Amino acid sequence: MTETQLLVGPFNRVEGDLEIRLDVADGRVSAAYVNSPLFRGFERMLLGKVPMDALTITPRICGICSISQSAAAARALADAAGQAPSVEGEKVAALLHAVENLADHMTHFNLFFMPDFARPAYEGQPWHDRAVARFTAMKGSALHGATEARARLLHIVGLLGGKWPHTLAIQPGGVTRAPAMRDKLRIKASLRAFRSYLETELLGGSVEAFAELPDRAALEAWTAGDAGLFLEIARSLDLEEAGKGGERYLSFGAYPKANGPMFAAGVWADGAAAPLDTSAISEDLSHAWMLGEDSHPEKGQTLPDETMRDDAYSWCKAPRLGGQSFETGALARQIVDGHPLALDLAKEAGVRARIVGRLLEIARTQIVLEQMIDDIDPKASFMDRVELPDTGQGAGLVEAARGALGHWIRIEDGRIASYQIIAPTTWNFSPRDRMGVPGPVEAALQGAPVREGEDTPLSVQHIVRSFDPCMVCTVH
Repeated sequence: MTETQLLVGPFNRVEGDLEIRLDVADGRVSAAYVNSPLFRGFERMLLGKVPMDALTITPRICGICSISQSAAAARALADAAGQAPSVEGEKVAALLHAVENLADHMTHFNLFFMPDFARPAYEGQPWHDRAVARFTAMKGSALHGATEARARLLHIVGLLGGKWPHTLAIQPGGVTRAPAMRDKLRIKASLRAFRSYLETELLGGSVEAFAELPDRAALEAWTAGDAGLFLEIARSLDLEEAGKGGERYLSFGAYPKANGPMFAAGVWADGAAAPLDTSAISEDLSHAWMLGEDSHPEKGQTLPDETMRDDAYSWCKAPRLGGQSFETGALARQIVDGHPLALDLAKEAGVRARIVGRLLEIARTQIVLEQMIDDIDPKASFMDRVELPDTGQGAGLVEAARGALGHWIRIEDGRIASYQIIAPTTWNFSPRDRMGVPGPVEAALQGAPVREGEDTPLSVQHIVRSFDPCMVCTVH
């Protein structure tokens, strides 16, 4: 058996810094060690600040998912105050959040993931010329259509949030802008335009038809649009078999409303759904350059180990739920929500499943957004007064595009005494825990083929990008 080691990184077309050490034996990855090499320290920046400063500081963690950070911070503050935002304000906050997540999925598919298949390494494949024409960086016809459609979609955030990214529109008591009937009409027009793009380019067919696909057999028959091209590529490269995960999925629930989130909260493990017990979350520090003890984020600290001890290899902590690693993201949300196609894809659990999970969520989110705007009453109040306590604690649990995002705040004497954040990429790109169990991406990379002469294996790139890492969100 021939054993070698590869150090892969930095990765292009991912958000932030990422480095992966691969042990390779007989042409396949035998073990992977994922490193988040950039410590950022946002949790430490927040210490001693007045609690409302979290609304300004935490969205700066990331320019791609800033509304997700805003929503989590606002909900953590509201929870600490023991209050809920106004009903109509919560609807607008959910609409803003869903628009950002939808735009994020678009960015990932068109700009981060699909350009890999335009590489010269795939010349000779029957689909390669079409992939080059559609997805070549800076030139592909799909990229122009997608960026234009995304820009029009984000006009909704400009209208309701004032700007994107880093809007301050979402507050503990609701939102700062009450939409008028004219605003509703403009938003509906933007959503109609985006639907047109989805149905003519991305999906190549009815949004409802894609959202209602019942299983993998029906999915195989979908040949239209860029989705159809991806499915053809996936069959050719066996992407349904690549990057298989641990088949444990987690969702905090997306887009709250009076009778529960629009996409359900919960976990999926051992082939069955189960309730989510957030008290079972802990952060393992055994392989992170962090000081302190394993703990729930309510009691956690961010104390960087400047010695960078030898038994650790990442600045990222290792979140675990009930001692187990969990994958999170669009596929996880749709599985936990019980969508039949997603449940069938859970049996596959690889690269293709994750990408189809996003495509499925794009279709379902478009429908959800159209329902959201119809349900907003311009005559109602969009902001309730919230009095923050001098002492208290709260949690804000939301779903960013990449998955479960949690903020935990503790307030003492009117100042932030502790602020802990677990981002989706912290879950997915975590290092090993003290039992030696790899994080979701580390596990998914085991068995990936490494061809002779590859220093950044294509198979590894496909698997990594199927998780859509946002490394700047990972380490705080």
